[in-house]
Amino acid sequence: MKKLGEEKLPINEEKIFSLLEKAEKSRQADAVQIVNKAKKGEIPSLSEAAVLIHHSMGIEERLFETAADVRRMIYGNRMVLFAPLYLSSFCANDCLYCGFRISNPEIGRKALSEEEAVKEVRWLHRRGYRRLLLESAEDLKKFPIDEICSAMRKIYGLKDSQGRHLIDRLNVNIAATTPENYKKLLAAGIGTYNLFQETYHRPTYERTHFKGPKKSYERQILAPDRAIEAGIGDIGLGVLYGLYDWKFEALALFAHAEYLEKKFGIGPHTVSFPRIKPANGVAFQPPCPVDDEALLRIIAITRIVLPYAGLIISTREPADFRSKAFKIGISQTSAGSSTEVGGYRKEKSVGQFVVADERPLEEVVCGLLEDGFIPSFCTACEYRERTGTNFMRFARTGCIAPLCAANSLLSLAEYLREAAENGFLKDETVELGKRAIKKEIAKLSPFAAGVIKESLEKIFSGENARFHYI
Repeated sequence: MKKLGEEKLPINEEKIFSLLEKAEKSRQADAVQIVNKAKKGEIPSLSEAAVLIHHSMGIEERLFETAADVRRMIYGNRMVLFAPLYLSSFCANDCLYCGFRISNPEIGRKALSEEEAVKEVRWLHRRGYRRLLLESAEDLKKFPIDEICSAMRKIYGLKDSQGRHLIDRLNVNIAATTPENYKKLLAAGIGTYNLFQETYHRPTYERTHFKGPKKSYERQILAPDRAIEAGIGDIGLGVLYGLYDWKFEALALFAHAEYLEKKFGIGPHTVSFPRIKPANGVAFQPPCPVDDEALLRIIAITRIVLPYAGLIISTREPADFRSKAFKIGISQTSAGSSTEVGGYRKEKSVGQFVVADERPLEEVVCGLLEDGFIPSFCTACEYRERTGTNFMRFARTGCIAPLCAANSLLSLAEYLREAAENGFLKDETVELGKRAIKKEIAKLSPFAAGVIKESLEKIFSGENARFHYI
């Protein structure tokens, strides 16, 4: 294996700038033509993506409408829900924007013991969560990878009084690491490995990450390669918007996705859209702030350029903005989040960044149902081995849509039963969910409807949904 600094990097900054410059000479009519082709299922090239970026403000309505159409074509109306679970705030890095930075004296440092992690997981499960995103700051001396893997095995082994597993999928968001550590995560049952480049603009990256192991641009940008080479099939990418010009960042992320798909046959399983937000003890101001309208356009363009990817927005954003984003391309979201280590069982928590949408899970679920979405905690793709290249075959062609339609109903039924049994769901919410399930079943063929109804009866009677996923 070549050493860092000797390998060809996934993106070429000069090429990105050149494509953006060339797009300035294009016409708005060119962008409209690209959008029209996307409506018919044609995926834009990198140069066409640059044209969409350049003309995005002038064709905003068309972008939003097409992105919503593409989302429905690939994923239907289901919305996957999850919660982050922070394991450690010990950090060896000094990233200027982050509440966990080593030089921040105002944040208490803590790492969860396995017993504490179990209490957090049980708290989350009682409210209906089945998918978690494990997060940890980077300090391998104080919280080594073996601690993360041990926590994963412990969480996966948790069962309720009737022997049913509590958590079905653990995605992991930790710093770039070694091939050996990625293999450990794989053995422990990692779902998606999330790692945001933060910024693809190297000078900005180096100014912002000036201390600690994360200061290596090469280590960061090549981490998805290392993870895939270690056997992890699902990779999550993202940019921290506000560090550099969003047009460059978005196109660079598309180039990174293209590189991964050409090299491994695997594009990003998910793409996230975090913006720099206030953090306790951090005075950093984004040099290139991205306003709401621009971020919505970024989301829409990403849905069109990477139609197969799960697009994620977190509780960094307020409820009204999230509602708009759901309608134009987002297909996964966190809800009821705490960004503090051990924060769920506290009345008020202070974490990595300020949470803008503080609604509890039930309230988010209600809002989704009222807007015509099917809230889902589905993990069918993992249990049916639709990961990595297998997932790409289903998602790129839109063949995943009928599977999502059926499995999301099974997952919703499980949530309605469990959260209600545990006293965290009002009767009105249960009825709202059941009406949504009935409405969706009416859209299925008689045979499919019969199969789903039979599974729903068993799930409402107490069986785990994952045994019925298709």
